[in-house]
Amino acid sequence: MIEDFIRSIKHTQGYKKQIVHEEEIPAQDAVFGELEKPLPENLHLCLLNREIKLYSHQAQAINIARQGKNVVIATPTASGKTLAFNIPVLEALSNDKKATALYLYPTKALTNDQLKVLKNLEKDTGIKADANVYDGDTPQSQRASIRENSRIILTNPYGLHQYLPWHYKWRTFLQNLKFIIIDEAHVYRGVYGSNVAMLLRRLLRISSFYNANPQIILSSATIANPAEHAKKLTGKDFEIVTNDGSPRGKKSFVFWNPPFIDSTHTTRRSTHQETKDLLTLNILKNLQTLCFTTSRQMAELISRWTKEELNRRSPKLSNAVTAYRAGYLPQERRDIENRLKNKNLIGVVSTNALELGIDIGSLDSVIISGYPGTVISTWQQAGRAGRTSSDSLVTLVAFQNPLDQYFMKYPQDFFGRPHEQAIIDLHNQYISLGHIMCAASELPITDEDKSFFPEPLSESIVVLEAEKLVRKTPRGWVYSGTARATEVVSLESISDKTVTVTCNGRLLETLTLNKAYEEAHAGAVLLHQGETYISQELDLTQLVAKVKQENVNYYTEALKDVNVAIKKTYEESNSRVKVGLGELAITETYHTYLTKTHDEIVKRTPLSLPALSFSTVGFWFIVLDEIRAEVEAGGLDFAGGLHAAEHAMIAISPIFAMCDRWDIGGLSTPLHPDTGEATIFIYDGFEGGIGISETLYSNVKPLMEKTLKLIETCECKDGCPSCIYSPKCGNQNEPLDKKAAKIILSAILKQFQS
Repeated sequence: MIEDFIRSIKHTQGYKKQIVHEEEIPAQDAVFGELEKPLPENLHLCLLNREIKLYSHQAQAINIARQGKNVVIATPTASGKTLAFNIPVLEALSNDKKATALYLYPTKALTNDQLKVLKNLEKDTGIKADANVYDGDTPQSQRASIRENSRIILTNPYGLHQYLPWHYKWRTFLQNLKFIIIDEAHVYRGVYGSNVAMLLRRLLRISSFYNANPQIILSSATIANPAEHAKKLTGKDFEIVTNDGSPRGKKSFVFWNPPFIDSTHTTRRSTHQETKDLLTLNILKNLQTLCFTTSRQMAELISRWTKEELNRRSPKLSNAVTAYRAGYLPQERRDIENRLKNKNLIGVVSTNALELGIDIGSLDSVIISGYPGTVISTWQQAGRAGRTSSDSLVTLVAFQNPLDQYFMKYPQDFFGRPHEQAIIDLHNQYISLGHIMCAASELPITDEDKSFFPEPLSESIVVLEAEKLVRKTPRGWVYSGTARATEVVSLESISDKTVTVTCNGRLLETLTLNKAYEEAHAGAVLLHQGETYISQELDLTQLVAKVKQENVNYYTEALKDVNVAIKKTYEESNSRVKVGLGELAITETYHTYLTKTHDEIVKRTPLSLPALSFSTVGFWFIVLDEIRAEVEAGGLDFAGGLHAAEHAMIAISPIFAMCDRWDIGGLSTPLHPDTGEATIFIYDGFEGGIGISETLYSNVKPLMEKTLKLIETCECKDGCPSCIYSPKCGNQNEPLDKKAAKIILSAILKQFQS
């Protein structure tokens, strides 16, 4: 059926050789495992009645957990990880009538989905756990009862962050805490993951205060460093389970590159239009399809366009298509999930909200509209199609950006590539300071707390005391600030400076300060949930942006100058190529914003905003004068070559570090005052750094090799969005010289080898 469908696509009128690669992922038979000792009768009968036989990885994880050890289950989506942690938890609750367990999920949708699973297990086993969700949506009238009576509580990191200062209300639950379950742990990476790692240390510290030492079970998608990631996330050692014993059908994985629509090979047809056409074809062939998009707005638009197309071609089918995204009411989302599961919906267009383990049954096809940014996310989304033994189709539709186009040209680099490492930085002092301040508001801090915060505890206390945020008492250091500590510390940012965006006095969203500079300065067009708003004022004293809703057909883009200074060098290479890693001082000056329709500049308006300054970690490399001479001898622009190489390297960086190109900053200059030579800098775009630059520094040669390969094989003549143009360039992509970039990178790579 799938092979016939792919063949039929190649004979449609709109087919212009968009399929650039087909990969067949072979079917896999189930591999079953054995438990080291029998389960209690109620659990044994539950599995028997459900005709469940444990797969090898499930049995292995349960065996490890029953030995009292911490365990990470890092296997693909839909492999049955949930059962592998629910069985040991329910067994412990069955054996000890006071035992409790805390389940932590990254999203509310997943929390509610897993509550249904637990309720059904309670019913089938007769084990009374009184599982309940406890989060911001939980009515105040029910909260005390849940804290006192529920033996399994499901929540999310945002909720936990707010509840820890009130831990005395949770005394009974925490005194008996036997398990902490952390599901979808690969989500906790970068700034968010580094914050959650500190949050979990606060939780374990409070558990210890109540004489509890809970066992931890993590479930994760396949990542390159599950043991290291789990240790960094919790501070504990883990046993690792990675061999997947679950069955799967054959999967056809297609790479789809939109065709060029111009003779110069610089512009491709819209990825979104190609996605709409593909989704329509899938639905007309009655393939139940889930389409992933990169934004809420595109989920809505592609859904609408597909319905319109189906109305023309097969009106009955248009009602079987809908969008799905965060922002919908919980009941709306539940309804869509159920209709998808019972086959009432044939097509759903979603953000990555459906990437995580919500049970939506088995699908025939997945369309991924734009590379999601990591190999992990791509396989997670692909895993939504073809559970158990049925064949399935996955189509990755490329954007016209360097990373997508690199994989279109080198598909084996995707399929042969190990999953990325999840990055957590425990040494970012800005993150540590915030959470140690929160910890001081929860319990007095003493020297014994170094076991929970082995990173700079003493230094943090000195800084916090100087800021009058903690004071010493006979019991230890306690919080002495005026605001609630947890209100000051955000899990999703490093800086405590966040800008509140309001419309007619109503809270719209919050932005980090640098995002507010880009998107909420006076006159800026702010896009929020598909609606356009005009910023009337950005008040930097009150940290408030006031906007009004207005439908406009233009957008704005802020331009900035960046200055980079080397504050401290951590490492330098000894080879002919001079590469350094260290602490950088970044100064960003926003000076102008452009008003644009499509890609045409309508107006330039000066901006008057104070410069933004922050310290971060970055790496840099020197481009020698002999390379400059070679570039200029060919009549090429040396500064444009440096700039083009910088852009392309940043675009390719997510191949090596689990990050987004928007997480990385860069600067290239023909003469830098600190090095005295032509230099390219690449740095973490977050205060204090979060480990991206260290990873890139250790992979600098392969990073350059892949960047050169991308530029050399791009079909354009002088540069385009597929190779050296950047959508985030503060200098309007000027100057850029593709040929000069090739010479620079080739010459540096020769120096590595000499």
